[in-house]
Amino acid sequence: MGEKDWIISKRALGVLFMLAGALAAAGILLLDRLRGGAADFGPSQQLGLAGAVALVIVGLTLLPLGDRPA
Repeated sequence: MGEKDWIISKRALGVLFMLAGALAAAGILLLDRLRGGAADFGPSQQLGLAGAVALVIVGLTLLPLGDRPA
């Protein structure tokens, strides 16, 4: 009970979202390249890549909110 609670800030949460989205997008593109199917980017991959980009955009919107608790 006497411990100080650790609260994540909106800026830190934004950075985490951006890193997760960038890692997901890089993983999708790398996996596609390793499988050799650069020409046939399927609907599941497009949806996953769109979700990763959306995660990066959400992270970007959290950055200017500063050190307020999330």
